[in-house]
Amino acid sequence: MRQGTREAVDSSPRRRSRAPRRRRISVMGWVGIGLTFVLVAVSLGAYGYYRYIESGIHREPIDPGASRPPETGALNVLLVGSDSRGGANKKYGPYLQNDGERTDTIMLLHISPNRDKAIMISFPRDSMVQIPECKSRAGQLVPAGVRQINSAFNEGGINCTIKTLESLTNIKINHFVKVDFTGFKGIIDAIGGIEICLPKAVNDPKSKLVLSAGRHVVTGEQALGYVRTRYALGDGSDLSRIQRQQVFLTKVMEKVTDGGLLTDPGKLNGFLQAAAAAVTVDSELTLDRMLDIANSVKGLTAKELKGITVPVEPYPADKNRVQFSQPAARDFFERVRTDVEVTPTAAAGKPAAPKVSNDQVRVQVLNGTGESGKAGQVAGELADQGFVITGVGNVAATAKTAIRYAKKDAADGPAYGDAVAARLSKAKKTPVAGKVRPLNAQPYEPEAAPAKMPDGPIIQLVIGADWPGVRVVSTIPDSLKDKVVDSTTDPCL
Repeated sequence: MRQGTREAVDSSPRRRSRAPRRRRISVMGWVGIGLTFVLVAVSLGAYGYYRYIESGIHREPIDPGASRPPETGALNVLLVGSDSRGGANKKYGPYLQNDGERTDTIMLLHISPNRDKAIMISFPRDSMVQIPECKSRAGQLVPAGVRQINSAFNEGGINCTIKTLESLTNIKINHFVKVDFTGFKGIIDAIGGIEICLPKAVNDPKSKLVLSAGRHVVTGEQALGYVRTRYALGDGSDLSRIQRQQVFLTKVMEKVTDGGLLTDPGKLNGFLQAAAAAVTVDSELTLDRMLDIANSVKGLTAKELKGITVPVEPYPADKNRVQFSQPAARDFFERVRTDVEVTPTAAAGKPAAPKVSNDQVRVQVLNGTGESGKAGQVAGELADQGFVITGVGNVAATAKTAIRYAKKDAADGPAYGDAVAARLSKAKKTPVAGKVRPLNAQPYEPEAAPAKMPDGPIIQLVIGADWPGVRVVSTIPDSLKDKVVDSTTDPCL
């Protein structure tokens, strides 16, 4: 058995507080189209023109409070849909135009630090979660409690939504994009519509969608109806609708990035005008920031975009609600947080060191945090990724995590140490010469012995108070792989 156990995460039940049932007709099931303006359009370089376009974007400041998760190098953008019935949206419910602004669509776009992977994480609107204390839109304090997740936006706007999601996931949200009904239609019209596939004929008066079975190119009202309809397709659940919305989003990304839009000046101008008019973004999402983001993700296409819904299960107190399924949701959020590999590059004029595979590296894991069982936990995580763990132990309290090799191994120790460094989250740590003496140490017994014991140098991993965590191999765990939506998913849902 492994020395040391992986520590349990507190899963004590929270007290529930029933939220009033909102309208069951959702806003559009995705709002990422507006973000394509941020991600791809400004990379074309016509700075003066985009300055003009950018001046038409509405902005709001964000201030979710001082206590926030740390930066990891990833880009996390909150995407929300507004169901405001004000202005041009009045026809979707004139009797609701004085009810303010709500959202039934909450998504988090996570782009890895290498900008080579993108995940669209959907939070079901019916999820019962712990919402922290927030300020209402009128500036009054709203007490913390267990409520439906979309009540955070209803009661406290975008700041409360960000504060809630950060407290649930421990993932820092960098920016937000919001779009309403009319803006959604304008963007779809500007890109020439999206092809959908209906497994059966639909006549849904609530979403105003009336179409025969089969494939259709939808624009305007039909596109809005398709992403809003719930009971007419699938199993009638919000989860089924979310999956359909994620498929729609991948088709939009394909149309924008691979459909010739960016090389057609006329279509591009119409798209940018529509996107600028459709979205509200945070005040930090300036043109310069957009350019930085666009340049960093210009190689990202729809093929790299994957949609996934947070793992949920029925809420015991109300069968019409759900709650996050544990420990699956915690494991997923941890994988997203630690999906932060930054590919190292060789210095100018210096050849890259030969790659050392994980199974060639022997590692001694030493705990300097004072947290009981930490060395065994980390050893298990590294062993799962192929490293050969020789032992675990403790050292005196240390602030900084370090990767060490013996001075006698100066020739190849750095390359073996780099293999360990590549599997740690956050900024890459440089291996250093000179080992430390442990206060105590013991052998590590793996679940399965390696086929062949490597003979390279033994690397010391000293876990400090700043321990960044072991980077996961895949952000989406195997248990959720069948829930992923991407460009290959059958659109006939």
